[in-house]
Amino acid sequence: MALVTATRTTLSVAAAVLMAMAVAAAANKDADALTALRGGLKDPDGALNSWDPTLVNPCTWFYVTCDGDNRVIRLDLGNLKLSGALAPELGQLERLRFLEVYDNNIQGQIPPELGGLTNLVGLDLRNNRISGPIPLALGNIQSLKILNLSNNDLCGTIPTNGAFGNIPPSSFANNPRLHPGGKC
Repeated sequence: MALVTATRTTLSVAAAVLMAMAVAAAANKDADALTALRGGLKDPDGALNSWDPTLVNPCTWFYVTCDGDNRVIRLDLGNLKLSGALAPELGQLERLRFLEVYDNNIQGQIPPELGGLTNLVGLDLRNNRISGPIPLALGNIQSLKILNLSNNDLCGTIPTNGAFGNIPPSSFANNPRLHPGGKC
């Protein structure tokens, strides 16, 4: 009987260690994605100075909110004078629910990889200099309820597939090259 109890205890401890390692690995994956984002941005006011990739997880970084498992669920990067491009690695933030990068000077295209963020509820990229077409993959995000891409330089057609069907036209306002039948 003592051997069975000892074996069960050992297995329970091993399972707990494996679970802790899996959570830490996932948190590091989130940190890697955010580090890639930071690497592509200019931050003249040092708003992202707390983003230290040597920390175990990014939950102590400013403008980052995590859940109870230390996974990133929200990025609040609005109005920080950031410039540069959004990193495709943001698509690896599996639990991200809100991505807010409004009122900055972000250039380049919206990474299609964001279409894999199955938990994303809100995406706010208004008032930047984002160009190119709106990735059709964003329409695959069934949880997407809030989208604001206004006041950018997007081009092409406003998608109507999937989640786009419930997004109001005002979310695409002031993108002069974005219109029905439009080409980039």
